[in-house]
Amino acid sequence: MKTKAARSARDSKPLTAVELEMMNVIWRIGPCSVSQVLEQLSAKRELAYTSVSTIVRILEQKGYVTSEKAGRGHLYSAVIGKDEYQAASLKHLVNNVFEGTPSLLVRRLLDSDALSAEELAQIKALLRKKGG
Repeated sequence: MKTKAARSARDSKPLTAVELEMMNVIWRIGPCSVSQVLEQLSAKRELAYTSVSTIVRILEQKGYVTSEKAGRGHLYSAVIGKDEYQAASLKHLVNNVFEGTPSLLVRRLLDSDALSAEELAQIKALLRKKGG
């Protein structure tokens, strides 16, 4: 059963780039402190502890993470799984950018130069497996 926070996160707009960066850390390492999130960020990122703390608290307010008191600080855990977030984001993208038509998204992807031959082969295999 999904919690109210998970439904709220799933139904909200996609995360900002920096929020997604923090969520990727939380998804990757599991329950963690702000210090652990900060340690996992790219060395190129020069974010202050207070900035990371603020972003993680925003994620909590939005229903993406929950916190649990641990010593003097808190441990933050994802409320929504990465797969579920990806599915919700894709739905949002299809509905709002591609006029509710998934084939438009696929066409744009196939028309882009972003696909390697290996990725294209993987997509073809997935379509065959799906029955298409």
